[in-house]
Amino acid sequence: MKINTYYGGRGLLDDPTLYVLNKVEDVLRELRVTVERFNIYEHKNDIYTLPHTFKEADGIILATTVEWLGIGGYMQQFLDACWLYGDKERMSSLYMQPIVMSTTYGEREGCVVLENAWVILGGQPCSGLCGYVEDLVTFEMNQEYTLIIEKKAEDLYRSISQKIKVLPSSNQAIKQTVLRTQSMDLTPQESEQLSKYVSDDTYVKKQKEDIEELASMFKDILGKSSEEEDRMYIKEFESHFMPVDGFSASYLFMIEGNKQPLYLDVKNDALECRYGNKDDIDVYARLGSDVMDSIVKGRMTFQRAFMTGTMTAKGNFKTLRMLDTLFDFG
Repeated sequence: MKINTYYGGRGLLDDPTLYVLNKVEDVLRELRVTVERFNIYEHKNDIYTLPHTFKEADGIILATTVEWLGIGGYMQQFLDACWLYGDKERMSSLYMQPIVMSTTYGEREGCVVLENAWVILGGQPCSGLCGYVEDLVTFEMNQEYTLIIEKKAEDLYRSISQKIKVLPSSNQAIKQTVLRTQSMDLTPQESEQLSKYVSDDTYVKKQKEDIEELASMFKDILGKSSEEEDRMYIKEFESHFMPVDGFSASYLFMIEGNKQPLYLDVKNDALECRYGNKDDIDVYARLGSDVMDSIVKGRMTFQRAFMTGTMTAKGNFKTLRMLDTLFDFG
């Protein structure tokens, strides 16, 4: 028989959970059980691969410490990994005993959380062990407490060796009707490989970069052609141009979704309208394509877009106000 123990605390010397876990492991070894411990804090960079250590185990112990609120981050991450990448078929035959010791309030709630989590994962829960420890030395010297710990270890051994069954749980019904993992239909081998990739920060970073590159590529493919984009809005500005004698100014519009800014240069009755960058601009404006569409269709003015904040601008604001005079889209 083999039992794996998973410790989700921080490894502090005065952690009462470590004392209880050591006692339980000693009893199991006396019963000729092979015991292997996994300190989760030592595997914080590859937590998502830990569920695959269940392969050779007949049972497991989940041990953690309540220091201020709940079962702690390491244990929660480990349970998340079990849900996302664990072999559910393998877990269904595993017996689990929770051990939750507290230096504050909440050890019973923590024990219930671990039991519920394991039932939802499909495993077999065993009677847990929880307690509040104010002073570790006093706790260690109490022989009655030691007998309780040893009895719980024997109960776990008996449950596994006799394959004791448990009554159906409503948590299983909730899992079947409400809880769902994303359907990927992975084999245990594929799931194990995926969990290794997830634990590899370099791989995850590269995947994100690849996804962004593909998204950009498909956006270009599905979006407007470069020729269409080069002529967008130019016809509207040219056909609605209303020159003002003695007025000259230059405008640059950054339109969201367009690769190049729209440049307008007004000199008396002459208008240059094209896409491209230009220095020494009188007014620089930024707006969305939907806002520009509303303006050229006469549903909104440049002044109203600026006042409502849907268009931002910097430069000479007197020159900015001239846009509605120069281009009559009404």
